[in-house]
Order: sequence, then structure tokens, then C-alpha cells
Amino acid sequence: MTHFFQFDTLSLLFAGLIVLSAVPNLFYSRGYMSHISRPWHYRIHYVAFVLSMLGVVTAGNALSFLLFWELMSLTSWQLILTEAEKEPETTLPAARFYFFMTHFGFVFLLLFFLIVTRGDLEAGFATMRSIAHAFAYPTLLFFLLLLGFFSKAGAVPLHVWLPYAHPAAPSPVSALMSGVMLKVAIYGIFRFFLTVLYPWPLEWGVLVLVIGALSALIGVLYALSEHDIKALLANHSIENIGIILIGFGMGMIFDTLKLPVLSAFAFTAALFHTFNHMSFKSLLFMGAGSVLHETHTKNIEAYGGLIKSMPVTALTFLLASVSISALPPTNGFLSEWMTFQAMLGSSHIDNMSLKLAIPFAIFALALTAGLAVACFVKAFGITFLGLHRSANARHAKEVNGMMRAGMVLMAGVVLALMLFAPWFIGHFGAALAALGRRDVTPLIFPDGIWQMHSVAIHGGVVSPLLLTLALMAVTGALWLGVRLLGVRERLHRTWACGYRTSARTQYSATGFAGPIRRFFEWLYRPDEHLEKETLAGHATKFDRSRYAVHVTPLFEKSLYDGAARAANFVSYWVYRLAHFEQTRYAAMIFNLMLLVLFSYRIFAHAFSWATFALESVVMMISIKVLIIGEKR
Repeated sequence: MTHFFQFDTLSLLFAGLIVLSAVPNLFYSRGYMSHISRPWHYRIHYVAFVLSMLGVVTAGNALSFLLFWELMSLTSWQLILTEAEKEPETTLPAARFYFFMTHFGFVFLLLFFLIVTRGDLEAGFATMRSIAHAFAYPTLLFFLLLLGFFSKAGAVPLHVWLPYAHPAAPSPVSALMSGVMLKVAIYGIFRFFLTVLYPWPLEWGVLVLVIGALSALIGVLYALSEHDIKALLANHSIENIGIILIGFGMGMIFDTLKLPVLSAFAFTAALFHTFNHMSFKSLLFMGAGSVLHETHTKNIEAYGGLIKSMPVTALTFLLASVSISALPPTNGFLSEWMTFQAMLGSSHIDNMSLKLAIPFAIFALALTAGLAVACFVKAFGITFLGLHRSANARHAKEVNGMMRAGMVLMAGVVLALMLFAPWFIGHFGAALAALGRRDVTPLIFPDGIWQMHSVAIHGGVVSPLLLTLALMAVTGALWLGVRLLGVRERLHRTWACGYRTSARTQYSATGFAGPIRRFFEWLYRPDEHLEKETLAGHATKFDRSRYAVHVTPLFEKSLYDGAARAANFVSYWVYRLAHFEQTRYAAMIFNLMLLVLFSYRIFAHAFSWATFALESVVMMISIKVLIIGEKR
């Protein structure tokens, strides 16, 4: 029998992640309570949700892990339902979808634990590892873990619930779900891959790498097409989970190839980006929640000009946007730089599958980084800059002090991860060392805290502190120059090629993403609608027009809708079989006998295409006439 809890370095590291996000979120939630219709329902499940996540990362055996995992799923499901009375048409389907997907993953985790504990759920991780090593089909265990954790983390193709569940939840809950709950699944990946299923074959790492690259690319592409600000951020969670998986997959690949230093560097990059995503994504959802709190809509097209009336929200949202866009010298830039350096360190590896998978991942991450910048130019610019696009945006004001305090505290976490990156990376290295990996912190910072080095051959060097100081110096010099030179300010209307600017003539979110949407039309397959009121029947003269575009994700249309249609088809025929007349049961037995006799010809090597065609026609006619009959 093992302890119900354990507090090793990895557990404490992820417990710290949860606390770093939960403390600012508590302040923000306190100020957000006026927007909550069922406050006590929210409070009870909120506290249980945070405690259950702490329970998962400190669980010491299979029973406690599954108990807290299910409690985390149920409490988050109830938190999504908090606002069900206000918006039942969107909240209830989102909650049902989330409930299905989270328990879809739980089934696979339960099967995994039943196998690696042989039914004794009080077994610890060391016992699981010995049983897993003796198991005849380790790849089965790999896929059980993959389906279990990836469905919670939101990796492609198990990501479709995020753009539905996160917008439906209250904004503080969205911040916790995206910033923390997804990272609890990342904890499970680190815990069980590095302790229970280790060692692994090369193919496992390649698969994780490719899934990560696809998740990053697909997440940012669908984020660009979104007009719901919280759905946009949810899709960016898919993107950043993909970046984490790219780092983790590279760590698995290097470990299999007996390159421990590069492996530890890639794992460190994955852990660093896990913390970074927690910080800036939590802050972004808080900013989106503040905008929603004041404008009462999630539609970006109804915002505009909010920087004037909501300066604290705008400034913190801008900091998080710059960080998630991986612009130097932010923390998001540092972790993505490490991930790039890890992949570029594979240039000397001579393996055909890696020569295909790693360049694809580099291409995907590079394209993702560029598209992320475009997406947050859209998100910040359309929301906070320009002119007001609605009456609600025009009358919006800054949120209350508690919500501002939560955002400022989370902004402090973002800045701390940038300014004190060596300290955090040292803790990541210690956690990996406790799991039997190399601590590469001395190799990353060989000359102190001023420079970060790649451990790869001919790797790069970056100095976040020097970049920050240089940026501050340039900004200070410009400000000082303006003050000393006495530059006069002049307020004037924005030049718009001779036309008078208005809310209707400025860029919209749809228009901004239009060129990218048309370039990737083969993926988006948008549903476009154009309505216009013409003047006196002239096709080219109209009083007003309205253009709308809706994009349904490809995986949802092809995979999930296809699976639903297949399930309906099977259930229909199961129903038909259960309600056959007695004569048709005899006909079905007769057709089965014909199938056996026809199949015998193949196994007896008496096969010919002529007889096969004749027998197939006889079978189809017999099935149609005797079994199916007339369609009802």
C-alpha cells in the first residue's frame, strides 16, 4: 500500500503553477461576482475545482489520481453550467459536449490504470512501472495514455470541445480551465511517460511531435477566423498545447537516440512554455472577461476604442498579447526560442522519419508564430483601438478594483517569468533531475543570468535581460527627447484617403482576417452570407449591406459529424434487426450460409472473378428481397 499523496519535485512544481494562477484569479473572481447569477453554486464548485487540481498533481497512487481527476472534471462541468439560466441555447450544448469528451478520456485512463495496477488501484508509480515493463503490449498503454490526457489537454484531434466550453464558462473559470486545467493534463503526460512507460521507442516521440505541430498550426488558423473573443483565446490554447507537445516530443526523440543533454533541454522548454502559457492565457481571459463584463457581448465586432475607457485592462491585455505572440524579450519568446533551438539541434541526426517530421514541425512552429502575431494584432487592435462600434462599447468603463487587482497580479506573474527566467529554469531542471534526467541549467546559463545559451551544436544565444534593458532605454530616450524638445501635439481626424472616418469604415475583425481566410479557404471552407439593400433596383447602388462568414472546424465536420452519422446508421440497423419478422430471421440465416459457402471457394483456392461477380449479385438480391425488403 502506498501513500495517498506524494510531494516530490514535479508535484510541487505543478502545485506552484496552480497557486500562481489561482491567487490572482481569486481577486478577479471576487470582483466578477456581480456578473454571476448563482454565486453559491459558483463558490462551492470553484473551491472544489482548485483543490481537485491540487489533488491530481499531488496524488500518490492510481486511486487518488482517478478520484481527483474525476472531481476536477465534474466541478469544471458544473462551473460551465453556472450561467445556464442566462444563455441555455449555448451553455447547455457546450456543457454536454465537454462532459462527453472529458469522460471519453477518463475511460481510457481507467483502462490504463486497471492494466498497470492489475486491479489494485492503491498501487504506486513504482509498482505501475514494473507491471508496465512486463506488459506484452506497451504500445497499447501508450495510446491509452495519449487518448486520456490529450482529450483533456485539447490536442488535435481531441480539441473540439475547447471553443465551446471556454466561452460558455464564466471568465474566471475560463482562465483557470485554459491556464491551469490543461496543464494538469500536461503534468500527467510528464508523470506517466517519464516514470511509468519509460523507456519508449522512437515512433512514440515522432507521433507526439507531429500531433503537437498539427495542434499548433490548426489552433492558430482557427483562432484567426473567430469573432468570439473567448473562442479565439480557446483556439490559441490548442496552439500552445501543441507547442508544449513539440518540446515534449523532441525530448522523447532525443532520449531514445541517447542524447540526454538535448533531451533535457527540450523537456525544459516544454515545462517553461507550460508555465508561460498559464500566465499569459490566464491574463488574456481575465482581460476578455473584463471587456465582456462592460460590453455584455463576446463579439469582437461590437468593441473598439476601449483603450480610452479601460486603460488597465488594455495595458494588461497588451502585455499578454505581446507575450503569447512570442515577441522578444517576453517569456513566450524565450520558451519558443528554446523549442526552436531544440529542433535545430537535430541537424546531425541521420534518420529518414526524423528528416521528415522535424522539418515539418519547424515549419509549423514558424508559421504558427507569424500567424499568432497577426491574430493578436486583430484581437487587440479591433477590441481596444479605433472608434466605438456599438453603444455598449461607447458607454463601457474600467472594471472594479478587485478585477483590476487580479489582472495586475497576473501581469506580474508574466513579467516575473520573463525577468527571473533563470530562477524558474533552475526549478524545471531540478524537477527533471529528480526524474532521472540531466539538469541543463548550468549549460543554459554558463556565464550567469545575462545570457541564455542553446545546448545544441552551433546553437544560438539570447539575452532577455539585456533586451529588456535596451527596450527600456530606447523608450526612455524617446520620452525624454519629446519632453526636452517640447514637441507639440495636434489632434486631428485620422486620414482615410479623403473619406470621413467612422465606425462603419474602419477595419473589422472579418475584414482583417479576410486575406488569410481566403489563402486557407481549402481548410476553412467558410459559409459566407452577403445581404444588401439596393437603391431603385440598381445592383451596384445600395443603401446598406451586411457580410457575415462562419467557419465550422474541419475536424468537427469530417470526424465528429461523420462519427455521429455512422452511429445513427448502425443504431438504425440494430433496431431493424431487433424488429425483424420471424421469416426474415430464417432468411438472414440462409444468407449467412450462402456467405460461408462463397467464402469457402476463396480459401479452397477455387476463386475466379466471373463466379465472384455472379455470387455477389445473388447475395445482394437475396439480402435486398429477403432481409431488407421495402424501405419504410
